[in-house]
Amino acid sequence: MDTPLSNLDWSLVQSFVAVAETGSLSAAARHLNASQPTLGRHIRTLEDQLGLELFHRQARGFELTDKGQELLSPARAVARAMADLSLQAAGHENKLEGDVRIACSVFMAHHVMPDIIAKIRQTEPNIRIDLLPSDQSENLLFREADIAVRMYRPEQLDMVTRHLGDITLGMFATRGYLDRKGVPQNADDLRHHDMVGYDANDDIIREMRGMGIPATRDWFGVRCDNQTAYWQLVQAGCGLGFCQAIIARNTPGIQEVPLDFPLPTLPVWLTAHEALRHTPRISRIWDLLAGALKPFVS
Repeated sequence: MDTPLSNLDWSLVQSFVAVAETGSLSAAARHLNASQPTLGRHIRTLEDQLGLELFHRQARGFELTDKGQELLSPARAVARAMADLSLQAAGHENKLEGDVRIACSVFMAHHVMPDIIAKIRQTEPNIRIDLLPSDQSENLLFREADIAVRMYRPEQLDMVTRHLGDITLGMFATRGYLDRKGVPQNADDLRHHDMVGYDANDDIIREMRGMGIPATRDWFGVRCDNQTAYWQLVQAGCGLGFCQAIIARNTPGIQEVPLDFPLPTLPVWLTAHEALRHTPRISRIWDLLAGALKPFVS
């Protein structure tokens, strides 16, 4: 091998790791916020420089060859070292300007963050915001995001977290649906109603069973895991559904359904890497986010 891995262009190593871990160019491109052709070019360039075939190209995606598998561990080490270098360098920036990447759930990105970001931009026009709507856990160690707004406490090392409070959930339906089907009076009535549930995600079923309600997948006539599409289905009159109460109560045509059992709450956590937390622009956005999210939590 003529070219040591540590002497290669960092972007080629980063692309190699992303494709190896995601299994496809398209998924790696989304992961790195890059284009698919760029990722494909990086992989070809890396293979040419190393004189090795790193992946088997298959219909279902990219699969590591034996040589590619051997190189994955050192490539990850290089990627981690470069990420650490980037974090440390970024942590010493002292200007109240630049880019800040905010990761949050798809639902929050649609229904909560736009107004917050608009106000942030008015307050700090020299700070540019990248919004990453995703229900996956972005890796703050690798600068996929600078700040994450999450409904769980991240457990990665070297993270600074702050619990802002808890979001109240409720059950809701359109007034038209409730006029047709009536308002359920207790948990037993739910099995006689149309309900909107999740598909692969079994959170609703597990939560209901945990409260003694014998819910099954068949209780849900319509199912969808995407939170924003889920809420659109409820708004269209597909049945009873669960939603963040402050969002649903401000949605025209929607009525809250009183329940005789408590619903869980969603904890809201701000998270950033400790090396970046006190960088001026990230600290400023952190504080603005914390203040802007207060009306949504209790």
